[in-house]
Amino acid sequence: MNQITRYLAISLFTLIAAGYSHAAEPEAATPTAETGETTSATVDPAANFTAPQEERTSLDVKIQNLKKEVLELNRDLFILEEELLFPATSQIAVFLSMDIGEFFRLDSVKVKINDKVVGHHLYTERESRALYKGGVQRLYLGNIKTGKHELVAVFTGKGPHNRDYRRGATTVFEKTTGALYLELQIVDSEVKQQPEFVIKQWE
Repeated sequence: MNQITRYLAISLFTLIAAGYSHAAEPEAATPTAETGETTSATVDPAANFTAPQEERTSLDVKIQNLKKEVLELNRDLFILEEELLFPATSQIAVFLSMDIGEFFRLDSVKVKINDKVVGHHLYTERESRALYKGGVQRLYLGNIKTGKHELVAVFTGKGPHNRDYRRGATTVFEKTTGALYLELQIVDSEVKQQPEFVIKQWE
């Protein structure tokens, strides 16, 4: 990974250096036939302005394409690393989402699987707003054996009337040979005028 990134960085630097050196190269002087003195060739000012501009545009395009290739390579390497570390036969992932958030302001969440803490997160105001707007956070990604397991999630924050609020949700799930995805959902209940905490399994 470091060698590939270093190579791409060197290539990027080379493109930039080549572009600037070419643009800054002075025009050669031409000796006159009669006096032997050197004089600069007559150059159309418009041509001088257009050529470097086109070169810079071409260089910018090459740099942007190289950046795009680096991002795509990083994404592919990240996906490959996850597939190697967390194969589908043992993979489990836990996500969290929030609906509206009118009756609950999330401060922290703790996740346990089989009485072992596997995820714990303290939320900033910015992170909470992202969840209110429909964001989904991955709390945990790991490996687990096939069979039945228990997941417990504990939520703390501010409930109705800005009171301290602490609630838990639990579920028993069965891990098969395929990847398993569980979502912790915080949903406002208009009927009860309070938040509800649900654990759902993705189909």
